[in-house]
Amino acid sequence: MNKLLLIIKREYLAKVRNKSFVIMTFLSPILMVAMVVLIAFLTQLNDSEKQVISILNESDFFHNEFVTTESTSFLEFRNVSLKSAIDSTSSLGYYGLLYIPNAASLEEITNKSFFYTKEAPSTSVLDKIEGVFKTRLQQHRLQQLGVSKQDFLEVDKTYDINLSTFSGDINIKGFNEIRAFIGGGFGYLIMMFIIIYGGFVMRSVIEEKTSRIIEVIISSVKPFQLMMGKIIGTSLAGLTQFAIWIFSASILMLIVIFVFDIDPAAFSGDTPSMAAMSTVPNVSMMNEKVLALGVEIFKIPWIMLISFFLVYFLLGYLIYSSIYAAIGAAVDNETDTQQFILPVITPLMLAIYVGFFSVFNNPHGPIAVAFSLFPLTSPIVMLMRLSSGLGEGGVPIWQVIVSILLLMVTFIGIVWLAAKIYRIGILMYGKKPSYRELYKWLKY
Repeated sequence: MNKLLLIIKREYLAKVRNKSFVIMTFLSPILMVAMVVLIAFLTQLNDSEKQVISILNESDFFHNEFVTTESTSFLEFRNVSLKSAIDSTSSLGYYGLLYIPNAASLEEITNKSFFYTKEAPSTSVLDKIEGVFKTRLQQHRLQQLGVSKQDFLEVDKTYDINLSTFSGDINIKGFNEIRAFIGGGFGYLIMMFIIIYGGFVMRSVIEEKTSRIIEVIISSVKPFQLMMGKIIGTSLAGLTQFAIWIFSASILMLIVIFVFDIDPAAFSGDTPSMAAMSTVPNVSMMNEKVLALGVEIFKIPWIMLISFFLVYFLLGYLIYSSIYAAIGAAVDNETDTQQFILPVITPLMLAIYVGFFSVFNNPHGPIAVAFSLFPLTSPIVMLMRLSSGLGEGGVPIWQVIVSILLLMVTFIGIVWLAAKIYRIGILMYGKKPSYRELYKWLKY
């Protein structure tokens, strides 16, 4: 036991004292915040560029129906030919030309209309133009049936149903997707930690093996102790780094709150009921929904979610890092690891993509439940589901217990198998192992 603790201490200190580890630990939160700010700035800069569309309207319809917005301007040509309009649009650098010819009926006009552009137009621009045509055609067809324009506008009003829980609290449309994104973010962190720190374990084993230091080390410790020491020591270094990231992110959040004068008290307390909010004067429905969204985000069980993140991160990491350690022991260089890495990371990638699709659509459906119980994917998919809570209305408690128990059993089984490969592989040199040989090692 003392030897195992010494190995853990050695691996932990070797990682946390590494200059690149220290630099990235404190620099990563800043880089992530800077990246978000940069993306927001570039998006705003891209959206600030207004698209100019010229219109050549030869018909008696669609006058003043294309309204200029912040992102799109419409300019109308008059008394020019189609060729001149196209040439002028191209030479002026406009986005495109909308040509509306004259014809006997509105149906014929819309069928003969064209939108000329230098290259394929974006979907958002087409939706704006086609929306005007669609609305005008609907009005025209209903007027032929005796429905007035005002009646059409009344019928065409959009409708959003009021949402509420059984207890009378406001529900927010699309909030399940927000919760899944939050849980997916935690799951993605687990995947990246497994890949990064599992790679650390694998490279550490390869370095000691190729330098022949391993032959000296195993003369005083058992191969299983050495493997577990590397895995646990590296996992503790990863948890240390994550704790520092959480602390740094909290500090950055406080800075944002103070700089932008955000009142956290607005999102504290119980969710206001529909009856209570309806009695507040001069409060628009939009403000109610924004406030309710903020309250719901605040009420996400963050402590529970972070606690389970640590549990699933630790168990998932122990499982995969055992596999990485076995791979490192089986090969002589990182180039030879490629044939073994893909089968290892495939379940992680599958968990991310299948988890997003299944949890978004049906977080309690059979696919989501199955992947949240399967040990190689549960650390990611279960966290996506746990963002909706635990117990009533969230993930059933028995599913979480079964998932953790399966992870523990899987960890014991994989460590046992990995130890067999590790025990033989660390002393094998100069030969690229195959899957058949690895199978033989497991039977020794």
